[in-house]
Amino acid sequence: MISVYKLKPKFQQLLTPVLLFLHKNKITANQITLSSVLLSVVIGVLFWNADVSKWFFLSLPIGLLIRMALNALDGMMARKFNQTSRLGEVLNEVGDLVSDVIVFFPLLKFQPESLHLIVIFIVLSVINEFAGLLGKVVGKERRYDGPMGKSDRAFILGLYGLLIFFGVTISGISVYLFSLIILLLLISTYIRLKKSLHEA
Repeated sequence: MISVYKLKPKFQQLLTPVLLFLHKNKITANQITLSSVLLSVVIGVLFWNADVSKWFFLSLPIGLLIRMALNALDGMMARKFNQTSRLGEVLNEVGDLVSDVIVFFPLLKFQPESLHLIVIFIVLSVINEFAGLLGKVVGKERRYDGPMGKSDRAFILGLYGLLIFFGVTISGISVYLFSLIILLLLISTYIRLKKSLHEA
């Protein structure tokens, strides 16, 4: 299925010079992971206060692009320079879950007409990541299969920020959009669990 995650190899190639620069300056994989979480907190705070200034909506496309880069860089750093550790895995997985909740939470404020769907969306996003992690527990590797994974959700929210910044409202169709996103999350979670069990 179509997913932004499939662009990851090319994205990593573009980030290689940044990776080498960070390593040269003694930046570790775990420090990058923690930076990603802190950035998510900043994005969430700016997003929540975007009713004060519409410019804060730009924190979504810009901030989430940087967060995607940091998420790619911490893994690249760990693998290329032998910095893998159990602590790093825990920070990465827990950090991603906490970051997603923080960044998505302000949607409840800006799209109140879809309140219940956004709550379901946030919960399913956590379950989706947990389903991917189960692949490593019961199978051979972590699963990233299916639509509406972490990268896809970041892309959608970044696009949302751009649209709202330019004055495009989705209030009239948000119920349908979030219903579609929820459906894709359910499909993704099913695929991840099915492939994990198949590998097991």
